[in-house]
Amino acid sequence: MSWVWRFETPTGAVVDPSEVGGTEFTAQGDAESWLGEIWRELVEKGVGQVFLLEDEREVYGPMSLEAQE
Repeated sequence: MSWVWRFETPTGAVVDPSEVGGTEFTAQGDAESWLGEIWRELVEKGVGQVFLLEDEREVYGPMSLEAQE
């Protein structure tokens, strides 16, 4: 299984993962921990919301990053 984040601007435009340091994870917990550590940097790079995907299946989202500030 592969866990990845889909990044979007506050208006819903998709952000290329390579532009914000996105990576692939082997476990959901690892993906969520990574996001918890880096979300402020993502906001600074223009990310407003994220979706968690497991093997291209949307697990949850959108989850706003802006509201956490």
